[in-house]
Amino acid sequence: MDQFQFYMPTKVLFGAGQLQHLHEEQLPGKKALITTSNGKSVKKYGYLDQLKHELDLLNIEYVLFDQIRPNPTRQNVMDGAQMAKENHCDLVIALGGGSVMDCAKCIALMATNPGDIWDYSLSQAGGKKNADFDALPIVAITTSAGTGSEVDIAAVISDDELNEKTGIFFPSMFPTLSVVDSNLMMSVPPQLTAYQGMDTFFHAAESMMNKNQHPMGEMFALKAIELVAKYLPIAYQDGSHKEARANMALANTLAAYYMLCTSAHTIEHVMGSYHKDLIHGAGLIMTAHAYYDFFAQRKAVEEPMIKMAKAMGVSNPVSGKDFIKALDDLITAVGCADLKMSDEGITFEELEKYPQRMHEVLGGDITADPLPLSDKDYLEIFQKSYK
Repeated sequence: MDQFQFYMPTKVLFGAGQLQHLHEEQLPGKKALITTSNGKSVKKYGYLDQLKHELDLLNIEYVLFDQIRPNPTRQNVMDGAQMAKENHCDLVIALGGGSVMDCAKCIALMATNPGDIWDYSLSQAGGKKNADFDALPIVAITTSAGTGSEVDIAAVISDDELNEKTGIFFPSMFPTLSVVDSNLMMSVPPQLTAYQGMDTFFHAAESMMNKNQHPMGEMFALKAIELVAKYLPIAYQDGSHKEARANMALANTLAAYYMLCTSAHTIEHVMGSYHKDLIHGAGLIMTAHAYYDFFAQRKAVEEPMIKMAKAMGVSNPVSGKDFIKALDDLITAVGCADLKMSDEGITFEELEKYPQRMHEVLGGDITADPLPLSDKDYLEIFQKSYK
């Protein structure tokens, strides 16, 4: 039997309507910094008012930081941390999708630690420091089914000047409490539903292919893959479908319980480092066929791919190619077969500089692929993905 560790300190309130039960919990603070995106959805659909009502019932004070962009930045983190310190907040609450939760984690870290968030990044330009102090307690209320940030320690932050999009990880960045309420996901438009749902799928698929994969990770990953394959096309077609939304919320959280990302995520982070408006899930989809087919052609990971194909409903799969077809069919079913790098401003010529960046930004573990990839291999995957 493989050796592995499993640590999950986050209490999860799961299910439709769970936000309305937040006041029944004992939150780890008395004054909260509520963090949201710079968009309008959490205000428009009443989610922010619901949260404020719950906090009022708990007699918890709060201030609002609503400046987080879709790919959160170093500046977002430092502005939020400054606001938390100036207002003597002892708790950070994230209300939003993965970008908001990621930024909230880093805000909580920088509210208690000196310097700049990049001092703690492991990227090429990062300071690679250890955090001397634990982050403020974090409550994560997810409004999307994509990143799984509500149950992990990871945060992805961008620095546009450095062209770095990188991961930051500290154990104290685990949320203390998370709310996974599918009612808050009903308003996500079809295209974002697809992007977020496929991000969930790739978390699980990369975990299955990861050379460090083990039975605990496989258990979560295969169930997540099964749920995404069945329910994402339904949620994409009908955003008001309660069962589909609930099962996508479950898939998202399950996939994040043991997320073992490979170089597929780093590939997207390289693209996002240069193109700040590229949506993470869209970037993953653009390169998915070439990336997974690279290993299928070489029969490098046949058994996990066959297991994934079965989980996706394929009858009697016999090779990795059966998984590739199922993946292509799923991408088509959620309207993403025609995504183009060129529509995001990526040029074919700039792909030449991408392989080197694979060693300079952090996304997944580039040492954990089923086969080691050379810079030539990375370039081949980028170029085959280009449209």
